[in-house]
Amino acid sequence: MTMPGSEPKRMGFSVDLKPHAYDPATQPELFVGVRERRIFAFVIDLFLIGVPLIFVALFIFMFGLVTLGLGWLLFWLMGPLSVIWALIYYGLTFGSAASATIGMRMMDIEMRTWYGAPAYFLLGSVHAIAYWVTVSFLTPFILVVTLVNDRKRLLHDMLVGTIVINNAARASMLRAGARPL
Repeated sequence: MTMPGSEPKRMGFSVDLKPHAYDPATQPELFVGVRERRIFAFVIDLFLIGVPLIFVALFIFMFGLVTLGLGWLLFWLMGPLSVIWALIYYGLTFGSAASATIGMRMMDIEMRTWYGAPAYFLLGSVHAIAYWVTVSFLTPFILVVTLVNDRKRLLHDMLVGTIVINNAARASMLRAGARPL
């Protein structure tokens, strides 16, 4: 028997679940060619991240020659420097107004949250970490996910709540029926 007023009080918070902003059934132009363009964008971004690191490695190598090998002790910095540079690159580019890396801009695609908001610095950095972790453990399987979902999202996109779509210019061109490049 419970006494009046002795019921447990509800404590907690309300969650405002937002619907998906992009629907492949009603907006197919947002998803046309995204998977392929993402691959090319990744290669471009890998190049843009790698080139400055190669220059740093060359500098350390030359510094080591000048210091008779003592400067080569700086090579241990290449690992942490690579991670920091990649996180800054992804954070700044995803956090920009274009909400896309330089490679993604060249491929006319952008990243959004699943409910339609633009990306921001922290989301871009976390997205990069989720990508590298999932690739490290599940290399072929993260790509299989994109083949079985309508929104062409990868595993790390689902984990961090993002989606990659064609940018507005490309989507309007596709919507108008023009043949995209």
